Amino acid sequence: MKSLNQLLLDFDYDQNFKDDDFYVGKSNFYPFEIINKWPKWEKNFLNICGEKFSGKTHLTNIFLKKFDGIRVESNLLNDENLRAIKPYQNVVLEDLNLNVNEKLIYTLFNIIDQDNKFLIITSPEPISEIDFMLEDLKSRTKNCLLAKIENPDDELMFALILKNLSDRQITLDKKLIDFIIKRIERSYGKIFEFIYKIDKISLKKKKSIDFKIINEALEE
Repeated sequence: MKSLNQLLLDFDYDQNFKDDDFYVGKSNFYPFEIINKWPKWEKNFLNICGEKFSGKTHLTNIFLKKFDGIRVESNLLNDENLRAIKPYQNVVLEDLNLNVNEKLIYTLFNIIDQDNKFLIITSPEPISEIDFMLEDLKSRTKNCLLAKIENPDDELMFALILKNLSDRQITLDKKLIDFIIKRIERSYGKIFEFIYKIDKISLKKKKSIDFKIINEALEE
């Protein structure tokens, strides 16, 4: 199987993969840039938001690998986690949503502030738009740097399709990938879903992916 980078070279495509195959394009340039500028942030709180599969966790993995820190799932936050973060300067709070203990989240924000630590919060939407019951927490969430991962442009869609195909040990002609890009929704989730569909149909029919299989997946 050819590597993803080899595929990009075969397609005469400008490589822009950095840090463990994270593709940097217009859609995610600012979030990637700001995590690499740590600790020169205007605030100690950073909210990286974007839809599912947009690369939020990949970005925090890059950050933690480079700068060290601890990761906590927001809906699993407890008193033990709050004690565990004490030795760390950097904390990543994953997937902040309404299904959390708001008092504990608020306590975490206070710890970060008081101890001059740094907190990266990932979420599907800006956390300032989440309708928390606790007013103090609401106020806190409005005081974060916001780094939003936008919907993918054509270049990023191309790269994501290549990456997903490569992960499944599939290669496609560039004209087939261009055909897909023009016809599927500009969404990270839809890209993953579509690659799963064409792979499933291909395996079922025991045929290589072609225009017919792509059109069949589009019609589902």
